[in-house]
Order: sequence, then C-alpha cells, then structure tokens
Amino acid sequence: MAQTVEVLLRPAVELYTVAICAGSALLCLTAPWAVALNPQLGLGAALGFIVFGAIRLQQTWVILRYRRNIRRLPRYALRDSQIPVSQERLFLGRGFRWEPHHTHRLLQTYRPEFRRYVETPRRLRYARRLEQRLEFAPQPLPQLARVTGWDHPFNPLRPLPAVGGQARLHGVEPHEVEVSLPLRERVGHTLVLGTTRVGKTRLAEQLIAQDIRRGETCIVFDPKGDADLLKRVYLECLRSGRLDAFYMFHLGWPDSSARYNAVGRFGRITEVASRIAGQLSNEGNSAAFREFAWRFVNIIARALVELGHRPDYLLIQRHVVNIDTLFIEYAQHLFAKRAPKAWEAIVQIEGGINERNTPRHMLGRDRRVVAIEQYLTQSPLFDPVLEGLRSAVRYERTFFDKIVASLLPLLEKLTSGRIAQLLAPDYADLNDPRPIFDWMQVVRQRAVVYIGLDALSDSEVAAAVGNSMFADLVSVAGHLYKFGLDDGLPGAANHPMAPINVHADEFSELMGDEFIPMVNKAGGAGVQVTAYTQTLSDIEARLGNRAKAAQVVGNFNNLIMMRVRETATAELLTQQLPKVDVASISPLSGATDSSDPHGRTAFTSSSMDRITTTSVPLLEPAHIVALPKGQAFALLEGGTLWKLRMPLPIHEPNTGLPDDLRALAERMRRQYSNDAPTWHAQACGHA
Repeated sequence: MAQTVEVLLRPAVELYTVAICAGSALLCLTAPWAVALNPQLGLGAALGFIVFGAIRLQQTWVILRYRRNIRRLPRYALRDSQIPVSQERLFLGRGFRWEPHHTHRLLQTYRPEFRRYVETPRRLRYARRLEQRLEFAPQPLPQLARVTGWDHPFNPLRPLPAVGGQARLHGVEPHEVEVSLPLRERVGHTLVLGTTRVGKTRLAEQLIAQDIRRGETCIVFDPKGDADLLKRVYLECLRSGRLDAFYMFHLGWPDSSARYNAVGRFGRITEVASRIAGQLSNEGNSAAFREFAWRFVNIIARALVELGHRPDYLLIQRHVVNIDTLFIEYAQHLFAKRAPKAWEAIVQIEGGINERNTPRHMLGRDRRVVAIEQYLTQSPLFDPVLEGLRSAVRYERTFFDKIVASLLPLLEKLTSGRIAQLLAPDYADLNDPRPIFDWMQVVRQRAVVYIGLDALSDSEVAAAVGNSMFADLVSVAGHLYKFGLDDGLPGAANHPMAPINVHADEFSELMGDEFIPMVNKAGGAGVQVTAYTQTLSDIEARLGNRAKAAQVVGNFNNLIMMRVRETATAELLTQQLPKVDVASISPLSGATDSSDPHGRTAFTSSSMDRITTTSVPLLEPAHIVALPKGQAFALLEGGTLWKLRMPLPIHEPNTGLPDDLRALAERMRRQYSNDAPTWHAQACGHA
C-alpha cells in the first residue's frame, strides 16, 4: 500500500499553476481565437481555468500561512470585557488538540533541509544588528533604528514578537479553536506551572475574571502583592455589581485592609494549636519543642473558650508569656460554679505563703497561683481544662521559658505593629470601619476575597497567615460537607452547594501540611483549587518531603504547563504522554559497475525515496523549555493534550477605581515590582 508523508515546509510550487491558470483564463476571455475557440467556448474554458486556479491558490495559501506561522503567529488580543464567560466551561485561550501529526510537523522543523523556513531571515538579523549599532551613533542616525523597528505589517524589517521561545510549537497547526475546560472538571483541581515572568499571573487574572462574573465564591491568595491583579479583581467586581461582597485583606497595608482572625473559627478546639504550632520546625530536636508548643497552645485555647473568649494571636501570646493570669482567671471561674467557698480558703493560704515555704518548681510564680495549687492538692477538684493549666504552671519558670522559646518569635511577628489589628480584631470596636470576615460568611455571601500576604517583606508571617487560612478553609469545607451551607441558620432551605474557587498564586510559598487536605478532601464541599507555582522542586523544598510533594501534585487532575527551566518539572507532563510513530523520507541513490566486460551495459544506477517509521515521544521536555511567553501545554479531561496560547490583554480604562485603591495599587507597584516588562507588554507591540 502506498504511503504518503506530509511536507508543508517547501516552496509554494502551486503558485506556478495559479499563474498559468490566470494567464490562460485571460487569454480565453480576450482572444479565444488564439486557442481555436469561439467566444462561448472561450468563456467556458476561462471559467474552468479560474476554478482550477482558485483551488491551487487555496493550496498555496495553506503552504504560505504555515510557513508564516512557523516564524510569527497572528496577533491574538482581547479586551477585558471580551473574555467569554460560560456557565458550562472555563475559557483558557485559543489553540488546538495536539495529535501525532503535530509531532511529525514539529520534528520536520528541526531537519537541516528545512532550516531556511524556520530560522530568522537574514535581512531581519542584519536589521537588528544595525539597530544595536545605531543606539550609540550620533544624531540623527538613531532615528533610523525607529524606522527599521517599526511594528507594522508593511515594514519588511518588522521585528519578531519579543516573547522568546519557538513560535513553531504553536505554528504547526494553523487552524485554532477556543480551548476551554468543562466546569465539572474543575473540582479535580488545576495546577499551573511556569517559570517567572511567563504569564502565570495574567492567566490567573483571566480565570478569576470568569469566576467573578459567574457569581461564584472566589478567593485569591497573592503572596507577593501584584498591583495589577488587585486592580483586576476590584474592577471585575465593579463590572459584575459585586462590590458589596468584595473584601481586600493585605498584611502590607493594614489601614486599607479588612480584618481576619486566623484562629477565631474552628470545628475542633485542637485546630487552634495546630494552626500555630504547625508553623514551627519539626526537623531533628525541634520536633519535641513543636509538640510541647502544640500542647501548651491547646491548653490556653481550651481555657479561653471555656471562659467565653474568642482565641486570637494576641490573647495566646499574652498567656504564653504569662500563664499565671489565665490560671487564676479560670480557677476563679470554675470555683464560682463548683466550689463557691473555695476562694476564701485560697485567700487564707495565700496569706501564709512566702519564699521559704514555696516549692522550688513554683518559685517565680504568682503567690495566688501557688495558693490555688496547694488548695487543689488538699481538696482535689477534677476538671480537664484546669488539669492542663496545672500541668503548665508546675514547670519551673526558667525551664518553661526555654521550651516555649521557639513559639514566642512567631507569635511576636504575628502581633507586632499594625498587623495585630488585622489578625486579632476587636469585635466590640464599632468605630473601626474595616470589615471583619470569616470563611463561612464568605461562602454564604458568595463573596470575592483578595488576600495579599506581603511575602516579600516577611515570608514567615505570610506563610503562617496563609497556612492558617488554608487550615480554616479546610475546616469550613468539612463543616459544609457534613451539614450543608445553611446549617444553623433560621428557616434553612438546604440550598445546593456552590463552587468555592481558590486561586493560590505562588502557592509553594504558603503551602504546608494544611494545604494537603484541601486538595485531596475538600473537593466534596465544592472547593476548586487552582494553584500556580514555578517548579516541582519549590513544592518539595517547602514540604521537605518528596513523598508529600508527590501527594500534592497527584491530586491535581488538570495540568497547565507554561515555559519551565527544570527538566524534572517538564517531565511531569511529558512522561504521561504516549509514544507515536512518525514517518520520514530518506533519499537513496546508488550506482553499480557491470561485471561483464563484453556487455553493452557499463553500469546501473538507482534513485529512490525510502519512507521509514520511528517511534518517538509525543512531546519532549525540550519543547516545554522552549515555549514562548504566554503559551502553554495543557493536559485536561483525563489526559487530553492541548496546545494553547493566552490572549494579549487589552486593559480598558480603570474607570470606577476609587482614589484610595488606586493610590494603594501604585504604592504596591513601586514597592514590589521590578523594572522588567511583563510578557504581554513586550508582545503587544510585536504580535
């Protein structure tokens, strides 16, 4: 059976046929007698030539467009308001489904005989060199560089798009379609990988905009503080009429931030200790101190709840520094209910206490603490919370200070300066206009929350707050899964569970053990995580364990991979793809001398094209490394590979942005941003 091999990188020889057909049609119309035809037959022949020439012209266009796309893709840009929003699918960009014939076309571009169709033309290389030399030339010669660098289709020296990478990776398919992900697949979570400055945050803006316009709960974690992302979230809420359900929490700008108590809401009281002690190191000898810190914080949290106080970082720090006051307050509370006359006896015992009759391990403690301890020794009164407090105050003071030494620096960072007002809000202060939110309130309101964690200023505080928020969100998801959205509300109507879209930019900076249950258990409550990070090594370094890193990555069913620099990260995608058979043509020729000296044949020769088939990977890690900015490979819907590119954003005027938020965004840009232009800013002029 005959086998054909597609070759699109070649001269457009169909143009010769087009020219001949055009000339023949013109001849048949103007001078039919020259080809022995009457006018009627000449008109019919001309129509035949025109139809055949049109077919060959269309074939010529296929070749020319393919050759152009290999070097330069057509411009693709959308205004913010033009991003399509569907109730069934999530728009990602434009692209095509990657098939074996795309691998065949891509491998052809690396063959030496096709280099002239792929590499930058010589005239463009000379023009770029000239522009570099003219930069330091005397006036008016530098103006010539502006002419050669003019970004217009009529300019034969027009620069190629400044997005790096290889355009051939997307140019192998000229027919693009909209690429989207069914919303039912988002509950399986999505992982976006890509090195810095290749468009991850801009992709996040695109996905967040759709979630906001659909009216769903949207929570955005932004560790580094991207001013454009904050502005985009606010403007999308403004366009959608959802400003009444928008919260902005930012550790770096407490005056403009909403307030949040990271340990104030919990399903089990032990969660408070886990959220705080979970930030401490558990390597080597530190593990024992971490366990003690967990137990001690848990004792304090239980006592605060029994006393009717909502735990927060300030209260916990206060009682870590001085446990005596909490012990006395709780003992007084308990004795008032169960032993009203005990306090008189304690006061009498306190009057007789001095340094000589105080037990050695109680030296340095408040005299009333010693009195309560002696009373309880004489008249036992069992209460689990009180027993925990007694075990804490029995430690020698200097020894106690040593074993909580690792906990205090963390608490001091979380309660120093203006941050304390954000993380330990005063619920009774009616004069503070800054709102206080919690996750259950956010889910019920279907609110939009932007969380800026200022990780560039203090990564430890950012990680502590971010992990506490993750743990709190997992707890709320567990409550929603068990009891539903309307549990505890009067006249509950059992509304259906609404999606909770969590976007975590640079999530490896925030991730801890609290993040793992969010991706492998919270999906049943509607939590849909879209996480953005740079490499797999970032996840492993953060968790300190390769198995845990694999556990996290294994729970993301959808993978979008932009340009990465780490081969191991690229192999996360390529190793999941099959091998395919690719055909190639090898020219063969040979000549053989005749062995008969008396024969008429001096030699025989042969020339042929041999078609061979080779098994190759559908995609190589080197192709991921060579992706241009703003482009990605996506493994969606259980293993379907798509090649996509995001639209260049055409931002509309920031009308409606309040002055205080505009000023805040400008300060964030000056403080956090570097001078490097973003990928879309570079590409807008060269697409």
